Amino acid sequence: MTPTLTLEIPGNQEYRTLRSAAGLSMMTEEGAALGLPASWCSVCVRHEGELIGMGRVVGDGGLFLFVVDIAVAPAWQGQGLGRRIMQALMDEVHARAPVRTMVALIADGTAHALYAKFGFKLVAPGAHGMLLRLS
Repeated sequence: MTPTLTLEIPGNQEYRTLRSAAGLSMMTEEGAALGLPASWCSVCVRHEGELIGMGRVVGDGGLFLFVVDIAVAPAWQGQGLGRRIMQALMDEVHARAPVRTMVALIADGTAHALYAKFGFKLVAPGAHGMLLRLS
């Protein structure tokens, strides 16, 4: 059975479980409870009901959007699911966001090669991404 991709927000626990399994940093239950419902756009890939891939876009919807949470369960990596997730998110961005909206992301490892296929460009040395994680 082929995994199905839908526009939906993942549940709190399954979101946190998939992030961890995919090697992304762990998020708190409280943070997920606040953040997930505020998604501008979210997609889930499921196989027999289990969340095996996801991605979200967050932001104000008009000026700035940020692609986050692109994750695929290890057993499903290398099968094009990351590309399917990005395509679905970018289809929504192009359909709904106004012209000149800035869409950004932070690419871990070699993921920048995937994102480049969707028009994203590395900004260094002209600019540098920065991150502050509250502790």
